[in-house]
Amino acid sequence: MAQINLLPWRDERRAELKKEFLVVLGAVAGFGAVVIFLVDLFFSGQIRTQNDRNNYLTQNIRELDAMVAEIREMQKKRTQLLDRMKVIQDLQGNRPIIVRILDQLVRTVPDGVFYTELTSTNQIINIRGIAESNNRVSSLMRRLDASEWFANPNLDGVRAEPSYGDQATTFNMSVNLQLPSAGDEDGG
Repeated sequence: MAQINLLPWRDERRAELKKEFLVVLGAVAGFGAVVIFLVDLFFSGQIRTQNDRNNYLTQNIRELDAMVAEIREMQKKRTQLLDRMKVIQDLQGNRPIIVRILDQLVRTVPDGVFYTELTSTNQIINIRGIAESNNRVSSLMRRLDASEWFANPNLDGVRAEPSYGDQATTFNMSVNLQLPSAGDEDGG
């Protein structure tokens, strides 16, 4: 039998397979690198797009917050203006009533009684004055109670005041304001 040496052929074949393997391995590695690069590029673009959207929303939210604050300020001013208008309308509507109250206070004052101070708070009128005698104070209380504009006169204090006369007294009194009905007000 003839001697055939297959070793060089095997070595060549092995070297060729190794070369093919390395080329395929390089191609797969290159393809993998290209795929990873493209995937990274895609997701980086998505992240950048989402960040741009977030920045746009944040900027618009700031603008809207400023507008909301401005609207709230305008609503507050509107409420204040409406409150002022209501107070003015109430004052305009109460103008005749105030005149009537003062008229009734003058009509109920008996001779010998003088008012020194009148204050009004929450439908209560506080009266300070000087009377020639305690009987005059009693008469004032009866007249206030009989008036359709006043109710529940309450004497808070009486003090002798000899500098005005022998029986003169100073008094503090409160009386509740009671508005008559519309029909009574026109006739009174």
